[in-house]
Formats: sequence, structure tokens, C-alpha cells
Amino acid sequence: MDNIKITFLIRHPARVHLFRNAISELEKENEVHVFAHNKEIVTDLLELYNIEHTILTNQPKNTAGVLTNQIKLESKLFLLAKKIKPDLMIGGPSSAHISTLINAKSIGFWDTEHAQRTHLMTLPFVDIICSPDCYKEDYGSKHIKYPGYHELAYLHPNRFTPDPSVLDYVDADRDDKIVILRLVAWDAMHDVGDSGFNDVIDVVRRLESTGAEVVITAEGDIPEEVELCQSKIPPHKMHDLMYYSDLFVGESATMASESAMLGTPGIFVSSSRRGYTDELEEKYGLVFNFSGEKRQERGLGKAMDILTDYDETKWENRHKKMLEDKIDVTQFMINLLGEYF
Repeated sequence: MDNIKITFLIRHPARVHLFRNAISELEKENEVHVFAHNKEIVTDLLELYNIEHTILTNQPKNTAGVLTNQIKLESKLFLLAKKIKPDLMIGGPSSAHISTLINAKSIGFWDTEHAQRTHLMTLPFVDIICSPDCYKEDYGSKHIKYPGYHELAYLHPNRFTPDPSVLDYVDADRDDKIVILRLVAWDAMHDVGDSGFNDVIDVVRRLESTGAEVVITAEGDIPEEVELCQSKIPPHKMHDLMYYSDLFVGESATMASESAMLGTPGIFVSSSRRGYTDELEEKYGLVFNFSGEKRQERGLGKAMDILTDYDETKWENRHKKMLEDKIDVTQFMINLLGEYF
């Protein structure tokens, strides 16, 4: 790959993880610029991983501010891109839009089929779409599918080594039973109309009845009755805790998949589905999806079954099989850019 100029636009914490290793590799021989939307812990993670970045916009305070925020973000990105003159822009619809205006190439990394609004805003402008080969849609000649998951860009064994000191944050050791419970705010564009649990207190109490310590990580407020379960773990250490946990239960498809990448079974409770979580259930038995009626009750039933009859060897074997079939996704990114530039 010749020395090229590349921009990354990052609007969600998961995208920091998706791209951070590629950014580190690419900036050794290329000019890399990272732009960010200040949502949740995006900037905290960028700073933690020593990724230089420019904040374009902050999280809007209400739904009415989303459109205004989008216009502001694209205006700022356009002015900066005109000055930088990148060869390649990587990110969501904004990167695709601006790349068209300045005659640059653009790549999108997709894994969420039901993000239809984002896709409609992006498809006419993006040059290449990359997605896991379990992705259920097909976008023709511009669509490249690879044998992996986004989460293997940073949780593949080539990229991740667990740190057992994380257990000190929850006052536990390796023999203790730990469950991570993830609650989302449902305010992302692809989350419109989606929902998960209807009674968080019941979820916690049922999980605790198995003798498990429940650690809650939430985007918003949680009920007062379960505040003592609120995670005190630094966000960048959550993957370490996932590795040492017995089970993940939550409304986040990304975190359910992350757990599976680390050999920890996941329960994904949501009114929508994903191709990658479906494959992780149907092919590898590492994630269990509950999306229809009584999804909370059915998901909790499966969680209780796993916790009361836990078989570590079974999960290790399933995890090993999955890794044998999949690739280091960061290396895929680097190789892809080498082919095009």
C-alpha cells in the first residue's frame, strides 16, 4: 500500500474497538485522521488508546436535535476533508456523502441488517461495503463478505489477552459465578422501535437466585433497587470481565457477540434480530436469541439452565470451533486496503 490519506469517522464506542487496531497499524505508513461524535464513552476510549482525534459534534439532548446534529457533523466533516484531501474515508453515511463530494473512495463496515435508515442514506454513495459472511442482505458488486465478525477485529486471540486483575473490581476470583447484564438506551438510529427487557429488577433477582454475582452495565439510569449491581469497572476493562464471566445477558447484540468471541455464552434479548447473532446460535451455540413474545421470560429460562448446569468444557469446544472458522478481521482490513491502494 502506497502512503495514503485516510479518515475514520467514529460515532459509537463499538466503532472505537472495531477500528482501533487498524488505525494503529495504518498510521505507521499512512496519514490517518480520526473524527468523532461525542457519544457515551467514545472520546474516553479514544483517549485511553492514545488515538488522536477531532470531535465534530456532541450527543443531542433530544430526538428533535438529531437532524440538526447530522447537518452540523457533515458540514464540519466536509470542510475538514476539503483541507485534508483524503484518498479514503471510512465510517457511516456521513463519510460516504462527503467522499462523493471530494472525489475520495469510501468504505462502510456493516453488520446490522435492520439499520435500514442508515443503509438508505449510504448505499448510493459508498464504494465498498464489508460485512460478515452471515450478513443476510446482498448489495451486489460493491459488497465484500468475509468469514468473521466485527468483534474479531479486537477480540481475536491475535489481538486480545485477558487481564485477570479485572476480578479485583468485583471482589471475585476465577471460581466465582459472574453474570454481566447489559441494558441499552435504545436511542441509536438503528434502535428506533426496538426494545428488550420489561422488568430489570426481576431479571437481576432471578439471576442472583443461582448464586451468581450480577454486574450491570447500562447506557442510562437503572432502578434504585438494583443500583448496587451497577458496574464500577472502567469501560476498557469490560472485555476482560467478559472473558472471566460465566454468562452474558443483555439487550446489546454487540456485547452478546463479544462474549461469544471470548468463549462466554450470551443471551441476547431484543425485539430485532441480527445475522451474526443468529449464526452464533445456529452454527456455534454460543449466543441464544430471544426476540418474540415473552422474550424476557424465555431468555431468563435459558440463562437459568446455563447457570445451574454449567459445563465449561462445552463452551470451550464451541469457542474453539468458531475461531477455527473465522479470521482476524483487523488483518482483513489491512489486506483489503492493500488491494485497493
